[in-house]
Amino acid sequence: MKRTHYAVVLFGSIATGYIGLCGCAEMSGYSNESLFPENVSSVRLEMFDNQTFRRDIEYQLSDALSKRIEAETPYKIVSDRDRADTVISGRITSIRELVLTAERETGGSLEKEVEAKALVSWKNLKTGELLIDNRLVAVSASYSEFMMQDFGYASAYAANKLAQKIVELMEKKW
Repeated sequence: MKRTHYAVVLFGSIATGYIGLCGCAEMSGYSNESLFPENVSSVRLEMFDNQTFRRDIEYQLSDALSKRIEAETPYKIVSDRDRADTVISGRITSIRELVLTAERETGGSLEKEVEAKALVSWKNLKTGELLIDNRLVAVSASYSEFMMQDFGYASAYAANKLAQKIVELMEKKW
């Protein structure tokens, strides 16, 4: 009985080890390779067009995006298109304000949400290749007037979240 038990355990251990090694054959393991394309060193950020009736979101988005690119990527923002390797551009297609919760007695809103959408393009100026081709990015940000927050707060928060998603799109495909 004990021999059979030891044989089963031994066989199971060998089989598990073999399967584990076979599974690792295709994987390259961990890497400290950059998440971003190495053939790019500078980015020209063009002001996003705003196709909505809400003003200033394009400035908030451009400011947040330039700060995130400088902080989270190996790229440098440049103002001269002739010195840039790539250019990011886009347009804000919609900004909506939605009521999330309403007060029962008065019908006034307790919590609202700002939903923002933008189309983004990223073009390599040296090769003409579109690294991001009119990708739709959508985010939402909630706020409450009872917490001394307003639409301006939520739109700035939504712009920052849009910038975060755009920087994530700039990463190489896995």
